[in-house]
Amino acid sequence: MKKIVIADDEHKILMSLEYSFKKNGYDVFIARDGTEVLEFLKTMVPDVILLDIMMPNLDGFSTLEIIKQDKKLKDTKVIFLSAKNNPKDIEKGLEMGADAYVTKPYSIKKLMQQIEEMF
Repeated sequence: MKKIVIADDEHKILMSLEYSFKKNGYDVFIARDGTEVLEFLKTMVPDVILLDIMMPNLDGFSTLEIIKQDKKLKDTKVIFLSAKNNPKDIEKGLEMGADAYVTKPYSIKKLMQQIEEMF
């Protein structure tokens, strides 16, 4: 079973993504900010991390920076899922090492398909 960490501070988004990924056979872990993501990463290596950018405490960009320094996470796919749709933000996210950048609003079906194609 593939493991996915979903990080977002919007409850409705977390609920819908959690439901969809569980329905598709994923083991789902929910984080409300970057610090919670990093806590999960101390004890596991997920296949995918879905990261919002604008979150309290530790934002998505800072979280990705820390993730990229950890050699055991080199095969983990990191996807930004953000309302920040400015081309400069998208470019920054991809240059920092994100495997994909999806803007909100998004299609869960397309997101799921995009993730499946990464493996």
